[in-house]
Amino acid sequence: MHRRQFLGCGISLCAASPFSRLLAAGISTHAIDLVKQSNVIDMLGLLTLNWSLLERWQTTPERFTETDFKKLRDSGIGVFHPAVAFEDARAYDITRDWFVKWNRLIDHHPQWFVRVECADDLKPAKRGNRIGIILGMQDANHLRGLDDLDAFYRMGQRLTQVTYNSTNRLGAGCMVAGDRGLTRFGTAVVAKMNDIGMAIDVSHCGEKTTLDTIAASRKPVLITHSNCKALARGVPRCKTDEAIVAAAKKGGVIGLTGVRHFVKAGDPVTIEDALNHFDHAVKLVGVEHVGLGSDFDLDGRGPKADIAGLNREDRVFGLADGLMRRGYGDADIRLMLGGNFERAMGEIWG
Repeated sequence: MHRRQFLGCGISLCAASPFSRLLAAGISTHAIDLVKQSNVIDMLGLLTLNWSLLERWQTTPERFTETDFKKLRDSGIGVFHPAVAFEDARAYDITRDWFVKWNRLIDHHPQWFVRVECADDLKPAKRGNRIGIILGMQDANHLRGLDDLDAFYRMGQRLTQVTYNSTNRLGAGCMVAGDRGLTRFGTAVVAKMNDIGMAIDVSHCGEKTTLDTIAASRKPVLITHSNCKALARGVPRCKTDEAIVAAAKKGGVIGLTGVRHFVKAGDPVTIEDALNHFDHAVKLVGVEHVGLGSDFDLDGRGPKADIAGLNREDRVFGLADGLMRRGYGDADIRLMLGGNFERAMGEIWG
């Protein structure tokens, strides 16, 4: 359909349609078209941060309704990676139960969800009108030994982060003083993940653990949700230029987040500050190694974490509009919205 025809029918069809709401919010028709044509992958996208609601969906899947699905679909995001971390001595059991519950929800609604198990599942043609869910973890505390990787792979896990913020048996998180790097067990885990085709994430890792992991891996290593430390100095969760370059050289991608004080250490923080991270990363490693990892659900985290324009259900459309203002072409924006992660995970998963 020609864009003028789209406007002629889209606005008049229903005043409450997602398209009319986007236009009313000042999103350009070009940005709307571009997101709809893109394979948008949010590499740290939560279905909800309301944990009691998620528990109800997972325990009693029929409570997840068509209205809930439409909210996800209308966001423009086609694939969510809703990973969490369990820094707990019972991490193995808790993580196993977590995946059981996710599989229950996904399997109960095959008309709405696809469990992403291979690169083909990332493609819009394979998913159809369904939402892809990547099962992953933001820590590796659930790994007691290498055989656990096989067990969790069979449950659908396709990504794990080496560490969360603190120290585990693999290495050190970003909040640890004196990061000693990847341990012997961590090196073995990286090799095993390469072998079975499980993606490695270093978003929360300390600097030395990050660089050691990238060096040890034979496949691309992902930074699913972080930002550029050069623009947010003093923020431990952000990545140095050295780490971003190292990941890119191995074929990895950094997913940029809209969490307020990961974008800029002090207020005020605007969507333009978030777009600065895209500019910095693109200049540093090229547009082929930059993606989206919002670290949000569709409702935002609250005023201490939110940035206006990136804390709403249609934030991907606003982000695309902003990238257009910065002079990026359609092909480059499609890469950053999901094409780069699709390529990298295809290389990792084989």
